Amino acid sequence: QSHVVESGGGLVQPGGSLTLSCATSGLNFDYYAIGWFRQAPGREREWVACISGSGGGAGYADSVKGRFTISRDSTKKTVNLEMSSLKPEDSKVYYCAAAPRTCFVMVRGTKTPKGAPEYDYWGQGTQVTVSS
Repeated sequence: QSHVVESGGGLVQPGGSLTLSCATSGLNFDYYAIGWFRQAPGREREWVACISGSGGGAGYADSVKGRFTISRDSTKKTVNLEMSSLKPEDSKVYYCAAAPRTCFVMVRGTKTPKGAPEYDYWGQGTQVTVSS
Protein backbone atom coordinates (compact mmCIF):
# COMPACT_ATOMS: atom_id res chain seq x y z
CA GLN A 1 0.00 0.00 0.00
CA SER A 2 1.27 3.44 -0.93
CA HIS A 3 1.62 6.24 1.59
CA VAL A 4 2.80 9.79 1.89
CA VAL A 5 3.32 11.31 5.34
CA GLU A 6 4.11 14.92 6.19
CA SER A 7 6.15 16.11 9.14
CA GLY A 8 7.88 19.24 10.37
CA GLY A 9 5.00 21.60 10.98
CA GLY A 10 4.84 23.82 14.02
CA LEU A 11 4.82 27.34 15.39
CA VAL A 12 7.31 29.88 14.06
CA GLN A 13 7.68 33.64 14.36
CA PRO A 14 7.17 35.93 11.37
CA GLY A 15 10.33 36.06 9.31
CA GLY A 16 11.38 32.65 10.57
CA SER A 17 12.06 29.39 8.76
CA LEU A 18 10.66 25.89 8.82
CA THR A 19 11.28 22.74 6.79
CA LEU A 20 8.50 20.30 6.00
CA SER A 21 9.23 16.75 4.93
CA CYS A 22 7.16 14.33 2.89
CA ALA A 23 8.10 10.69 3.36
CA THR A 24 6.83 8.18 0.85
CA SER A 25 6.49 4.41 0.95
CA GLY A 26 5.09 1.74 -1.31
CA LEU A 27 5.32 3.74 -4.53
CA ASN A 28 7.87 4.13 -7.30
CA PHE A 29 9.37 7.33 -5.92
CA ASP A 30 11.33 8.33 -9.03
CA TYR A 31 8.20 8.05 -11.20
CA TYR A 32 6.02 10.36 -9.15
CA ALA A 33 5.90 14.11 -8.95
CA ILE A 34 5.48 15.30 -5.37
CA GLY A 35 3.48 18.42 -4.73
CA TRP A 36 2.73 20.56 -1.71
CA PHE A 37 -0.66 22.14 -1.17
CA ARG A 38 -2.00 24.18 1.72
CA GLN A 39 -5.43 24.99 3.06
CA ALA A 40 -6.90 27.43 5.53
CA PRO A 41 -10.18 26.70 7.34
CA GLY A 42 -13.13 27.27 5.03
CA ARG A 43 -10.91 27.96 2.04
CA GLU A 44 -10.00 25.93 -1.02
CA ARG A 45 -6.82 23.90 -1.09
CA GLU A 46 -4.14 25.83 -2.95
CA TRP A 47 -1.10 24.60 -4.80
CA VAL A 48 2.21 25.69 -3.30
CA ALA A 49 5.05 23.89 -5.05
CA CYS A 50 5.88 20.72 -6.91
CA ILE A 51 8.89 18.77 -8.05
CA SER A 52 8.54 16.35 -10.94
CA GLY A 53 9.75 12.77 -11.04
CA SER A 54 13.39 11.95 -11.64
CA GLY A 55 14.93 14.39 -14.08
CA GLY A 56 12.01 16.76 -14.03
CA GLY A 57 11.77 20.33 -12.87
CA ALA A 58 10.09 22.19 -10.08
CA GLY A 59 7.67 25.05 -9.79
CA TYR A 60 6.24 27.41 -7.19
CA ALA A 61 3.16 29.47 -6.64
CA ASP A 62 3.80 33.19 -7.00
CA SER A 63 2.93 33.69 -3.32
CA VAL A 64 5.91 31.61 -2.19
CA LYS A 65 8.40 32.07 -5.03
CA GLY A 66 11.78 33.17 -3.69
CA ARG A 67 10.89 32.10 -0.13
CA PHE A 68 10.22 28.37 -0.45
CA THR A 69 12.51 25.71 -1.94
CA ILE A 70 11.46 22.18 -2.82
CA SER A 71 13.92 19.30 -3.16
CA ARG A 72 13.79 15.53 -3.42
CA ASP A 73 16.08 12.79 -2.07
CA SER A 74 15.73 9.57 -4.04
CA THR A 75 17.78 7.62 -1.49
CA LYS A 76 15.49 8.53 1.38
CA LYS A 77 12.38 8.76 -0.85
CA THR A 78 11.48 12.07 0.70
CA VAL A 79 10.70 15.55 -0.53
CA ASN A 80 11.49 18.60 1.58
CA LEU A 81 9.91 22.01 1.46
CA GLU A 82 12.21 24.63 2.97
CA MET A 83 10.23 27.69 3.96
CA SER A 84 11.83 30.99 4.89
CA SER A 85 10.72 34.58 5.48
CA LEU A 86 7.47 33.16 6.74
CA LYS A 87 4.43 35.41 7.02
CA PRO A 88 1.27 35.09 9.09
CA GLU A 89 -0.66 34.40 5.89
CA ASP A 90 1.42 31.25 5.43
CA SER A 91 -0.40 29.79 8.44
CA LYS A 92 -2.29 26.84 6.99
CA VAL A 93 -2.39 23.06 6.97
CA TYR A 94 0.19 21.79 4.50
CA TYR A 95 -0.36 18.61 2.53
CA CYS A 96 1.97 16.64 0.32
CA ALA A 97 0.68 14.50 -2.51
CA ALA A 98 1.96 12.30 -5.33
CA ALA A 99 0.97 12.53 -9.00
CA PRO A 100 2.24 10.53 -11.96
CA ARG A 101 5.44 11.83 -13.56
CA THR A 102 5.17 15.59 -13.90
CA CYS A 103 3.91 18.59 -12.00
CA PHE A 104 2.45 20.39 -14.95
CA VAL A 105 0.02 19.98 -17.84
CA MET A 106 -0.32 22.07 -20.96
CA VAL A 107 -3.55 24.03 -21.02
CA ARG A 108 -4.09 25.97 -24.24
CA GLY A 109 -0.35 26.18 -24.74
CA THR A 110 0.42 27.30 -21.18
CA LYS A 111 2.25 25.16 -18.63
CA THR A 112 -0.17 24.84 -15.73
CA PRO A 113 0.28 23.10 -12.37
CA LYS A 114 -1.72 19.91 -11.97
CA GLY A 115 -4.75 20.40 -9.79
CA ALA A 116 -5.51 18.46 -6.64
CA PRO A 117 -7.78 15.89 -8.40
CA GLU A 118 -4.81 14.77 -10.48
CA TYR A 119 -2.87 13.64 -7.45
CA ASP A 120 -3.25 9.99 -6.47
CA TYR A 121 -1.90 9.86 -2.92
CA TRP A 122 -2.30 12.36 -0.09
CA GLY A 123 -0.95 12.77 3.39
CA GLN A 124 -2.96 13.81 6.45
CA GLY A 125 -1.46 17.28 6.60
CA THR A 126 0.74 19.19 9.03
CA GLN A 127 -0.14 22.52 10.63
CA VAL A 128 2.10 25.53 10.13
CA THR A 129 1.41 28.55 12.31
CA VAL A 130 3.30 31.81 11.85
CA SER A 131 2.71 34.07 14.81
CA SER A 132 4.56 36.19 17.32
